[in-house]
Amino acid sequence: MARPSTAYDDDLHALRIQLVRLQRHVIESGQRLLVVVEGRDGAGKDGIIKRIVKHLSPRETRVVALGKPSSRDEASWYFQRWVHHLPADGEIVLFNRSWYNRAGVEWVMGFCDAKEREAFLEDTPRFEDLLVRSGIILRKYYLDIGKAEQRRRLADRRKNPLKQWKVSPIDEVAVSHWRKYSEARDEMFLRTHTPSAPWIVVQADDKRVARVEMIKSLLGSVDYAGKHARRLVVDPKVVFTYGASPDERPIV
Repeated sequence: MARPSTAYDDDLHALRIQLVRLQRHVIESGQRLLVVVEGRDGAGKDGIIKRIVKHLSPRETRVVALGKPSSRDEASWYFQRWVHHLPADGEIVLFNRSWYNRAGVEWVMGFCDAKEREAFLEDTPRFEDLLVRSGIILRKYYLDIGKAEQRRRLADRRKNPLKQWKVSPIDEVAVSHWRKYSEARDEMFLRTHTPSAPWIVVQADDKRVARVEMIKSLLGSVDYAGKHARRLVVDPKVVFTYGASPDERPIV
């Protein structure tokens, strides 16, 4: 027996139809769409990406979630291992974390030094500008949640047998390093939010609302045939451009 539909299910279904239309346009026009999904541990990056790609063509859609860098990666240009995964014509690629590891977890956990971090913050706007100038449509999203909600979600990971694969040593100290992550995030926004590659913040304490609103934002930011603009009006208290309003700053 089919489960009864909910408003969330209905919204998601309608948005997935729009995502399929967007992909058809990307394929037919030879566009290259790159979506960077960043955020705090436990903010829901995996869940949002899963909802976006579920009904998209696996041949023209890729999710990239790179692991710990190898010794060769560490001896190479910092951005090099991500360049290999950039979208080709007709492709949609989603990065589940990205080069911004250096501005966040690497800096907070001491995996890079101050010189390396500063070089990253200086180089990233130039690197992303080159991507955009090459024709890549770049969208950057940062999922933020409150401290209590992060603590609850990370505790659930440890207890839920279906989420054990998500548990990592980084999780154990995420809450205790809350302030450091907040400071690193704010510096990252300040230094890498540019006209060609702006940051879009998603307040993700409510997972379902965050998923729907972020998908609306993504769809609304790209032109494609069959776009249903009225369905894509975003709640500005949930999804907004960094610095759009002093009342809508990321959670501290």
